Amino acid sequence: MRNGACVALLAWALPRLGLRWEGYRRVRRQVCKRIGRRMRALALSGPAAYRARLEAEPGEWLTLDRLCFITISRFYRDRAVFDFLRDRLLPDLGRRARAEERAAVRAWCAGAANGEEPYSLRLAWDLAVAARVPGLDFEVVATDADDGLLVRARQGLYAAGSLKELPPTWHARAFAREDHRFRLDPRFRAGVSFLCQDLREEAPAGPFDLVLCRNLAFTYFAEAGQRAALARIAAVLHPGGALVVGQRERLPAESGFRPLVPGLGIFGPAPAGAAPG
Repeated sequence: MRNGACVALLAWALPRLGLRWEGYRRVRRQVCKRIGRRMRALALSGPAAYRARLEAEPGEWLTLDRLCFITISRFYRDRAVFDFLRDRLLPDLGRRARAEERAAVRAWCAGAANGEEPYSLRLAWDLAVAARVPGLDFEVVATDADDGLLVRARQGLYAAGSLKELPPTWHARAFAREDHRFRLDPRFRAGVSFLCQDLREEAPAGPFDLVLCRNLAFTYFAEAGQRAALARIAAVLHPGGALVVGQRERLPAESGFRPLVPGLGIFGPAPAGAAPG
């Protein structure tokens, strides 16, 4: 399928799915390849024929929606963000939990894909934070709308390219080589649970001290979907907690959150009476 024809199809279809064409501009080739395979499977002649099928068969929209899932992920992706989580934010959240006499710090990763992000949090806690706040458990709930991805996430088996940003000492301590891939030690998978959930419809039970929603809602969702997702996040976020979004992402106006660390996409709930961010 030619680029221009695919762009026209996406510009027409994405708003009907509650998604933003602007968010897909850089990843359109991934989605266009999937749509091309789908059209061939249906023996359709081109984008016009696929559009006609969408208009004639409402159930095809669900298939198209799944073709638009973006699954780019790596361990420790955006190193400066994870360095800050490791060195400052997670220890601070741990100290607050201890002061409040809670047994655990809880985190939620929305859009967990193959599990690299939630496992990166687990590694950061176990290998760099736990000794600084002894006696606390660390629980991670990871959600994604694609159950097939979560099956792979639970296996904890990764190609070398997924590990290239991970601190080398962590790589050596936490992974065992299996042929050309690397298996995460079960010790570092403990405390991470995976749920098949779509952020556009639901959120896991809180409260959470930390929510990571990076390169998902605030890149791909239309504004109404962004606000709905943000409301779900706010409803399960501890009053002293933090929300981490992608470094290039922006929250909707009057979001009810304020920047905590400019440039890293880290926000906290705006205090009552404060001007929202």
